[in-house]
Amino acid sequence: METPNLTKKRIHDYLIAGKRFDNRGLLEHRNIEIETNISKNAEGSARVRFGKTEVVAGVKLDVGEPYPDHEEEGTMITTMELLPLSSENFEYGPPRINAIEMARIVDRGIRESGFIDFKKLCIKKGEKVWTVFIDIYSINDRGNLLDASCLAAVAALMTAKMPKYDEKLERVKYGELTTKKIPLTDAIPLTLSFHKIGENILIDPVLEEEDASEARLTLALTQNDKKEVIINAAQKGNEGTFTEGELSNIFDLAEDKYKKLEKSIMSKIEKNLKEKK
Repeated sequence: METPNLTKKRIHDYLIAGKRFDNRGLLEHRNIEIETNISKNAEGSARVRFGKTEVVAGVKLDVGEPYPDHEEEGTMITTMELLPLSSENFEYGPPRINAIEMARIVDRGIRESGFIDFKKLCIKKGEKVWTVFIDIYSINDRGNLLDASCLAAVAALMTAKMPKYDEKLERVKYGELTTKKIPLTDAIPLTLSFHKIGENILIDPVLEEEDASEARLTLALTQNDKKEVIINAAQKGNEGTFTEGELSNIFDLAEDKYKKLEKSIMSKIEKNLKEKK
């Protein structure tokens, strides 16, 4: 059900006073929880919660042919499924436009960041490469599924191990994992979605704030070797617009928020991996 106009007005009035319903600052995330290796059937998996918003991601690998213009590189396919159990707004059936959009943003953010070393996924140039499948599922939608999904995909990739490959039979031995991990770099990709309500810019909206959002700008970010924050992709959402000044402000905010978020998230993932051993 869509958020009532009266609630949207209350959100707007609160933001004018610099407040949010849950007492967070406009640029403050909800509590973030990360749990890795939650599935025995996937090569890598993770559950992420942003407050009450919850998503899970699984990573599977298979062997296939490379793209003609990238004969020495592996491939990647990302899908997003919005399960009806997570929201009364979602229905069974083919992916709707919002699911397709989220999957593409996550895919582009990971792909363009250089997080996966695709050249190391080549088995035989022009003939056989590893394909990485990232499947994301919504478990509970309380706002900002997009940023939670990107984080879940990254955490799942960091836990993933390569399955055994029988070179003679040319097939993957599913269920038999090696100790070798997916070849990753230190370029951790994350998305930050900035929402505009009235004249206010906020991040990590709850569902009611997301419904009241007039414009959304999602930035896929990472850091280079010089620790400079790089924008790998950007996606505009909703019907509203951003002024030139608002965009400049968002870019400045994104750099600072990414550095703090990346540091916090890496600490959570590393702690979780140690506890799982």
